[in-house]
Parts: sequence; C-alpha cells; structure tokens
Amino acid sequence: MSVQYGSLFEHVRPALESKIFEFRLYQYNAVTEMDLWNYCIKKKWRKRDIPEMKVYEMVNDILEISPAQYMTHTQIEEQRTSNWFSELNQGDIQSLFKPSIKAVRPGESLSKSSES
Repeated sequence: MSVQYGSLFEHVRPALESKIFEFRLYQYNAVTEMDLWNYCIKKKWRKRDIPEMKVYEMVNDILEISPAQYMTHTQIEEQRTSNWFSELNQGDIQSLFKPSIKAVRPGESLSKSSES
C-alpha cells in the first residue's frame, strides 16, 4: 500500500470497521479491513483515480459492498490465480488428453469377430 493510499485508508477506516462488523453478522468472520480495502482498490475503483476521489465517495462505495459481491469477487480471483493441475505430473496431464479407446464410426462394430 502506498503512502497516499495509507492516509486514505485511515480516513475511511471507520467505514471499513462498520462493514466488517456487518460481515460478521452474516458469519463472514475471516474478512479483514485490509481485505475490503484491497477489494475496493482492485475491483470497485480500478478505473478511477483513487487519490482524486473524495472521502465521502469512498465511504459510500465501502458501505454499498454486499457480502455476496465480495465473496463472488474473491472466488473468481481464486479460480483465476490457482493452478488446477499443480498436483498432476506431465504424464497424468497427457493421459487426460490422450484418448484410450478408438472412436467407432457409425455402421462399424466394436468387435473384430463380425468382420469375417
């Protein structure tokens, strides 16, 4: 977090605390003030000039965050950044994409005994 953002964080900290309290009422106990702050910076304000924003705009945006919005964002980010094949070795990955049974065309039989 840059120095500019640090001072802005301190200005909106009461709103973040209030929102965290609301999240806890809905049993979202793992979310922190810094998590919500990063969500605002990365998602809500990504196309805005943050140092030029008014404090009341920031507070309004923070208080509008719903637990569903936040959780959807975190789930998408987790899927985007996770490596789904990290536990598989190269051989396992190749076997996933290598067909084990030859495709049968329409009109062909599966057994060779009928070809006599």
